[in-house]
Amino acid sequence: MIQVARKNKQSFWSLKIKEIENKRRERPSTPEKKELNKLLASWRRRVSSTKQFESSSGIPIRDIYTPQDLRGLSYTSDLGLPGEYPFTRGIYHTMYRGKLWTMRMFSGFGTPEDTNRRLKHLLENGETGLSLAFDMPTLYGYDADHKRARGEVGRCGVNVSSVADMETIFEGIPLDQVSTSMTINAPAPILTCMYAATAEKAGIPLGKLRGTTQTDILKEYIAQKEWVFPPEAHLRLIRDMIAYCTQHMPHWHCISISGYHIREAGANAVQELAFTLADGFAYVELGLEAGLKVDDFADRLSFFFNCDIDFFEEIAKFRAARKIWATVMKEKYGAKKPGSMLLRFHTQSSGASLTWQQPLNNIVRTTIEALAAVLAGTQSLHTNAYDEAWALPTEETATIALRTQQIIAEETGIPKVADSLGGSYYVEWLTKEMEKRAYRYFEKIESIGGIIEAIKAGYIQREIAETAYKRQQQIEKGETVIVGVNKFMMNQKSPIKTLEINDVAQRKQIERLRILKGRRESRDLQNALLRLKKTFMDTSANSMPAILTAVKAQATLGEIMDVGREVFGEWKGPGEF
Repeated sequence: MIQVARKNKQSFWSLKIKEIENKRRERPSTPEKKELNKLLASWRRRVSSTKQFESSSGIPIRDIYTPQDLRGLSYTSDLGLPGEYPFTRGIYHTMYRGKLWTMRMFSGFGTPEDTNRRLKHLLENGETGLSLAFDMPTLYGYDADHKRARGEVGRCGVNVSSVADMETIFEGIPLDQVSTSMTINAPAPILTCMYAATAEKAGIPLGKLRGTTQTDILKEYIAQKEWVFPPEAHLRLIRDMIAYCTQHMPHWHCISISGYHIREAGANAVQELAFTLADGFAYVELGLEAGLKVDDFADRLSFFFNCDIDFFEEIAKFRAARKIWATVMKEKYGAKKPGSMLLRFHTQSSGASLTWQQPLNNIVRTTIEALAAVLAGTQSLHTNAYDEAWALPTEETATIALRTQQIIAEETGIPKVADSLGGSYYVEWLTKEMEKRAYRYFEKIESIGGIIEAIKAGYIQREIAETAYKRQQQIEKGETVIVGVNKFMMNQKSPIKTLEINDVAQRKQIERLRILKGRRESRDLQNALLRLKKTFMDTSANSMPAILTAVKAQATLGEIMDVGREVFGEWKGPGEF
């Protein structure tokens, strides 16, 4: 990875930590501040409280916050106005007064036809952006007829084995008028090419496509474990995607750097913030390695965060993320364009916070999490359905989840003001605390040798595992309360009806593959796969054009990934525990 030169012996991260701490040590100098000290001392003498509180990340929380907790806070350099550096208060000047966040409901199950119907239903009910989930075979790069796909086709998302499946998913949906998000990582270059080929077949120029592929392989090694190749091979393919999309798909976010799955694996809010941004910095360096200037591609990187139930901590996390990203992009990587400093992010309410006990309670949890994301200034939002601790959402529960967002948007008045919590003593203090703790993690990761070395050493994985174990202990001891699980319990047997997915999807997809393989042009296919192999072997070449050619020659997802398996090999993660 490229290392940006430092002007002194101290690391960039340690300088930022010291800067925050020095500001906090500044003493009150005005009569008003001295008077506040007297009032606060008198108040504390009257209020006796021995109970200790902390946030979900273990940050000690005091009983009250005042201007004294914001010593050294500079409005212009720490907060600024919405749409102005350092973007703590939001990345757009008017925020939701100008345009509401994009409402995306995670969709995808069964066959491409099943998913096409669900997407159209949601669009008809007011969804403003599409979001695709894929099944396990697709996520790992196997076709529906592979032996390892048996029993998994269409179960946790839609199955895509060929470009024909992608065409069916989006049949009747104008790709030049909607934004599409695809949660795919290891095979992300291939799915991107399938989406591009589908658009071209419909006569839509690539330059008009809007949306994102997740592509974030680093968080797979950290949390979700859906990798295929060794890290260096995947990063090379991502490098190719960054360069290709920068040139040919200028409105496409080629990487959605995902903290969501890091959080779902057991990380706390500080860890999600730090590890996600650390991944982001690694992708910036990857783009620089590809010969691009930071201002050529940085505005095509986006983020995907989790929003859990600790309301104020989540809001502080998002605000700190914007501040850190803008600061590092400007001061460490030399970004000049404001767009290169903007942290654009999609939010999904926490799946881990959903319970199968008393599932209707999940509507309340999701609403609180959605409120936090909106108050923190998210650009895009997915609200979970209340039945997702049991199964994939039904059409009815997905609609209720969408209505949750629409009620927040249309009835609460929240969108009328940008960053309405800005200036809250508690929120601003907590934002700075999150910022400082994230910088400490960056410093630790750098001392190990960077994000790849930290992953290979199992450091990040162990940090998350230890946090998850501690939280589970707290739940089992009743120290952390989850309503309906360890307090206010009820006996309920099968309290809701759930979506059931049978083996029909697997049979249909296998038959579709059989027909496709029987009618494609063999010579074109073999030539395309041979070209792809040579391109994969040439590390200086951009593999995206060769992948696109293979996709158009009707090569299947599994066939393209098998070429990669042959050239790059497969990877086994470190034994972390």
